[in-house]
Amino acid sequence: MKIAVVGVTGMVGQVMLQVLEERNLNVSTLIPVASEKSVGTEITFKGKPYKVVSIKQAIEMKPDIALFSAGGSVSLEFAPQFAAVGTTVIDNSSAFRMDPHKKLVVPEINASSLTKEDKIIANPNCSTIQMVLALAPLHDKYRIKRLIVSTYQSITGTGVKAVEQLENEFEGKKGPMAYPYQIHKNAIPHCDVFEENGYTKEELKLIRETQKILDDRTIAVTATAVRIPVVGGHSESVNLEFEKEFDETEVRQLLANTDGVTVQDNIDVNLYPMPLMAHGKDDVFVGRIRRDHSRENALNMWIVSDNLRKGAATNAVQIADYLIKNNLINS
Repeated sequence: MKIAVVGVTGMVGQVMLQVLEERNLNVSTLIPVASEKSVGTEITFKGKPYKVVSIKQAIEMKPDIALFSAGGSVSLEFAPQFAAVGTTVIDNSSAFRMDPHKKLVVPEINASSLTKEDKIIANPNCSTIQMVLALAPLHDKYRIKRLIVSTYQSITGTGVKAVEQLENEFEGKKGPMAYPYQIHKNAIPHCDVFEENGYTKEELKLIRETQKILDDRTIAVTATAVRIPVVGGHSESVNLEFEKEFDETEVRQLLANTDGVTVQDNIDVNLYPMPLMAHGKDDVFVGRIRRDHSRENALNMWIVSDNLRKGAATNAVQIADYLIKNNLINS
């Protein structure tokens, strides 16, 4: 199995390598791909050095799978070129997520919809993945009518420049700015760019991708996305209104029985999810589960996950693993 990692030198690309190694996928040939300035440099995978190649060289090598994390413009230009030579692309950008002809996949929810004909598969937005993994079993049981989500998002979602900005500000140094304002000791209600309707792209991703993954456009969703000075992962305050009555104990049991979800919900001992504890882990952590007494059939939850792992790299590698195990790769 020849696997290319496009954007291998970036934060998500590095975690993709780590997760590929941890999950011990049958990688006979690794093809590390990055921008021209990185071509020829070396990365290490499973203790062996590999030279970084250009994206055009990688296409010529006809990998079985290409894991993309290099930005939407790169994906739009090159993902179809990989697909044309028979490669199955799993793309971490927003380029194909809302394309009606492309699958938007969280393996625990909808991997069974994948076929050999799906040559470009979209990996959802990081904040969407962790939320829908917790929502899916509840939607199946009670049917979600309305969803209100406020996110508290890690700076790692922006990339290396944001981490450097926070570190510089913490040390009192001047340096390049990833954000329009100081992030140290601050919260910025501005993730991605603003659209004409006053919402940011990140907020619209949460709305649209949730409806697509859960395959229900009737769910009313609204979102506010906030960037906070945290490195470990994204946190989300989620308010749900169901069509049906629910039992809190049953809600906890449904979540506890969901693959990839860990319930941390015991206020007697101050047990609840936090990004510091989620850092480096693949699960989505859910807590502060409680009835919303201001609405009928309404529930509050707090959801936390490492955005570079389940929110990006792990989800993509899980898709690749599913394709391989179910013989959906034309190798």
